[in-house]
Amino acid sequence: MVAGGQALLELPLAEVRDAVLERGAQLGCSHVDVRIERIRDQFLQLRDGAVEGAADDLEVGVGVRVVHGEALGFAGTVAVGPAAARALVDEAVEMARTTSLAESAPVRLAEEPSHGESSWTAPYGIDPTAVPLSEKVELLGAWSRRLLAAPGVDHVSASLHAVSEEKHYADLSGTVTTQHRVRVHPSLEAVALDTPSGSFETMRTCAPPVARGFEYLQGEGWDFEAELEQLPGWLAEKVAARSVEPGEYDLVIDPTNLWLTIHESVGHATELDRALGYEAAYAGTSFATPDRLGRLRYGSELMQVTGDRTAPYGLATVAYDDEGVEATTFDLVRDGILVGYQLDRRIAAEQGISRSNGCAFASSPLMVPIQRMANVSLGHAGDAGPTTAELVAGVERGIYVVGDKSWSIDMQRHNFQFTGQRFYRIAHGRLDGQLRDVAYQSSTTQFWGSLARLGGAATYLLGGAMNCGKGQPGQVAPVSHGCPSALFERVRVLNVREESGR
Repeated sequence: MVAGGQALLELPLAEVRDAVLERGAQLGCSHVDVRIERIRDQFLQLRDGAVEGAADDLEVGVGVRVVHGEALGFAGTVAVGPAAARALVDEAVEMARTTSLAESAPVRLAEEPSHGESSWTAPYGIDPTAVPLSEKVELLGAWSRRLLAAPGVDHVSASLHAVSEEKHYADLSGTVTTQHRVRVHPSLEAVALDTPSGSFETMRTCAPPVARGFEYLQGEGWDFEAELEQLPGWLAEKVAARSVEPGEYDLVIDPTNLWLTIHESVGHATELDRALGYEAAYAGTSFATPDRLGRLRYGSELMQVTGDRTAPYGLATVAYDDEGVEATTFDLVRDGILVGYQLDRRIAAEQGISRSNGCAFASSPLMVPIQRMANVSLGHAGDAGPTTAELVAGVERGIYVVGDKSWSIDMQRHNFQFTGQRFYRIAHGRLDGQLRDVAYQSSTTQFWGSLARLGGAATYLLGGAMNCGKGQPGQVAPVSHGCPSALFERVRVLNVREESGR
């Protein structure tokens, strides 16, 4: 393993930690926690094989959260030292005094036992932020030139996003954790132009972002060679494809597309703070309100959805969250019924729930932790379950959907529309060429209620995003969603070209 996560240990962690906890106790805080973080965030963009932009950001800082006088206070600084840390506690306490004037109810945090001292490093081979920029440019450039050399490819965009996140946490209960995880997302998109008409078509790689190192780009976890070999052909077929006829179709949806539908219609909808209305001013609420817990028919009986902070290579996978809660796995939908929510300690206590399930995260040491999504995943049909080809074979008239693209969903996470990278007509159990201009549209409960068959373990894949947005001020969080290929019956399909009036 290439060395990573060592730079954080060079900071005065114990001195800062002790200064914060001692000062918090002196000031009479009922809860104090501190996060010392070092986050390196890199982004590289190429166009037609030439560098278009590159960024390499390093953020180091301290965040302190307190509960004082039954109110919450938070403060952060980029100064990492004992004196600055003590002053930070005073600032957080003053913030609590100020916010107490606006609090409608006392702030409580659900209990969490002390976990003592522990260290955790996510599994990876090569820290992607430690790889020289020149090596990344060389690889993305070679991939771009390879695509540009193919007939029908006019332009290629390539990007790479890499993050190394180191975090030291401590609170008054005695929990002290040090964690390091990495994540990476390479992406290439080929463009074919139709100059006379002014139109164009695109085809993007489906490789998902993952909590792996640079070895991911070298073929560990995804076959980039095979995908790049086929991508020009897929694009050429899309350019020549027939436009879809609107109507109802059975859909076989690949996990490279279905992950996003899970994220928007299940992941966000089962965040309890959102269901209680806390995101109404920014990102919307949820139709899956607490009065419907245990009663809402979310989907068919095949629908089993879990929240999971422990999945191997999951983007939201940790050992402990940003409130010192141990990572776990929990049910959200069981046999098609809503049975649970994603929680942080404050929301859990507010709702009379004895313990959080570990869904607190802050995207920066200068941001207060808020409730964020776990790896929310749909269960598969087991080792003996059908392959994607077997799902297709059972469809008389339908469409096979591959890869994510654009999407839209209402502010209550109920009515939605999704497009994709590739759509194949299914006729009498066989794939019959690509279709263009396809979008599927439904409501959350109607769509998941149409779930008729799940693929087996061999079809299961972790998709995800590195930039899920939430909160005011806005924060981004990485999150994965596992799912198999799945069959949905009688789903409405639109022709987006006709809908747009073109």
